Amino acid sequence: MNFSGGNVFIIIAFITVFKLNNLLLLCFADPTSGFTNVPLTEANFRRERPYNVPLEDRYSYVNGTHRFWVYADDKPYDPGSLTQPRTEIHGYDYSSGVWQFEGFAFVPNGTSGATIVQIHGAAHGNTTILLRIYEGQMRYYSSEVVDTGLYDKWFRVNLIHDVDGGKVTVFIDGVQKFQTHDQGPGDLFFKFGVYAAPANISYYMESRWRDIKI
Repeated sequence: MNFSGGNVFIIIAFITVFKLNNLLLLCFADPTSGFTNVPLTEANFRRERPYNVPLEDRYSYVNGTHRFWVYADDKPYDPGSLTQPRTEIHGYDYSSGVWQFEGFAFVPNGTSGATIVQIHGAAHGNTTILLRIYEGQMRYYSSEVVDTGLYDKWFRVNLIHDVDGGKVTVFIDGVQKFQTHDQGPGDLFFKFGVYAAPANISYYMESRWRDIKI
């Protein structure tokens, strides 16, 4: 038997490149592939803001862009609530299956400690996932870093919830950045905007969103 080291090297190199290309295809695959858009109406966009100010003092919609802002000393959305200040849109409700939220977000430099998108509802706790901005980083709640360098630019967010499989996946600009188990099924819905974290927040918090799809 004749052994040729050069041929073995070529075969190994080919296999390595082939596997690497497949990995890149997986990482950059379109997260919306296989999904069908749900028609959205005004009824799917319920707006919440501090209860003692008019909506236009914390929210605007101009040329297709939703702009949300809130201050650290704002009131909650309801007089009887003990939650943090927020200006958010309560989106589409669901309870089973596989659902996806897509939108383009913009967070100005200086906003910190603010949830910009979430899935509300769970069997264990109030939320399935919160994605917060801290000093330009996106974090899962206040722990794992999802992505960095997100200030002062538009970035695409795809948040996929496989309710039956108990899994949540986050894509930023078409690249999978994070995946975790959910908190169990429940009465679920997407929310986006700005919602102050319990601590370590800037006085002024803002996010902008456009091209929202479910």
